Amino acid sequence: MTSEPTAASVSFITTEHFTLQGERSQTVSEATGRASMFLAAVSGGLVALGLMATAAKIGTAFYALALTVLPTLAFVGLVTFDRVLQTRMEDLIDALRIARLRRFYFDHAPELDAYLLNVPYEGRLRVQGLPEGPWQHFVTIAGMIAVVTSVLAGAAVAVLVAVVSDHSLAGALVAGGLVAVAGLGAMMRYQSVVWIDLRKRYDV
Repeated sequence: MTSEPTAASVSFITTEHFTLQGERSQTVSEATGRASMFLAAVSGGLVALGLMATAAKIGTAFYALALTVLPTLAFVGLVTFDRVLQTRMEDLIDALRIARLRRFYFDHAPELDAYLLNVPYEGRLRVQGLPEGPWQHFVTIAGMIAVVTSVLAGAAVAVLVAVVSDHSLAGALVAGGLVAVAGLGAMMRYQSVVWIDLRKRYDV
């Protein structure tokens, strides 16, 4: 039989719940903002390449600009992916803490069961919009950034191979495709490892 919680503990739990909800909102806002800045940079870079291709055709100036812009965008995408993944993990930690607070509510106020969705602790992340599965890593903001970044890295390698191989289309496509697939696989693997490690740490 659990004892009745004090007014101070109820006030603290309520405030903590509200604060965690605010933190989750901030992590989502930061991730969205960083992704928007990255995609804006990609859009601007591709527009610049398109204008250069129109003005100077596919010549030395175009290759010089492409080999400057594409690797830079790929690097920006890599660091954006890392930071967005960090915010996702922060959001997951906040969601886990909220799930534990909800368990406190149901332990001390079982009459709420008729009005709130009381699910097992293990399933509360799904209720809060954090489902599991390999495909889930692709539909996150970090997953989207990983896909775009891997394509940019592959494109940069393809342009480089095209220059050094006397415009061999086959060589450029193969090299670019391999780099893109390898980069995407590495980033998705890293995201999965970080996710699994955090879940083990918090026993979820």
